Amino acid sequence: MADKILIVGATGLIGGLLTRKLVEQGADKRLHLLLRRPYREDVGKAKVHVQLQENWPAIIARIKPDIVISCLGSTMKKAGSKEEFAAVDRDLVGAVAAAAKAAGAKQFIAVSSTMADSSAPSFYLKTKGEAEDLLRAQDFDRLDIIRPGLLRGERNNDNRLGESLAIAASPLLDLVLHGRLRRYRSILASDVADAIVALMAESGAGAFVHENDAIWRMV
Repeated sequence: MADKILIVGATGLIGGLLTRKLVEQGADKRLHLLLRRPYREDVGKAKVHVQLQENWPAIIARIKPDIVISCLGSTMKKAGSKEEFAAVDRDLVGAVAAAAKAAGAKQFIAVSSTMADSSAPSFYLKTKGEAEDLLRAQDFDRLDIIRPGLLRGERNNDNRLGESLAIAASPLLDLVLHGRLRRYRSILASDVADAIVALMAESGAGAFVHENDAIWRMV
């Protein structure tokens, strides 16, 4: 496993699960968390950096991580506007990637969304696709983009009514999603976190996209 691991977005569903898994596996001495607000979970000996996001590039330059994992993500409701949503899900992701590349990171792992496409008519999917384009432009030795379907898991202080209704219906919906449609099935956030841990051990160079079936094969 890499000497230095940096997670951005550790307060989210996947980021929190991933952090706990790495701490449990004894990787906390090599783990750094970069956050916009304090982290209230036990992270062992991991180093927590709470900074305004405009200071993140300088912090990343100081850490010099080998692997950077982006679990950044918001919602239109939380962001308040399209501009604020894009500022996190595209611009901040891109800024982290650029800083990571400049700091010498060899691998970048990012949680995106199924159907992400910079030419998509949906603003959400277009923004996610534009973020992916920014990641590819950095030309990391290895880039892993994870595109899970509907995430299932317990969120803290993050009420998402529409998502909750979709999750409630997912056992029935998943039954009719076959073939290429399997990418839209619901998936446990813990499975995504497990897949990220598995990807951290991969050494092959290139840019890779992992959808539901690929994620399930890794866990």
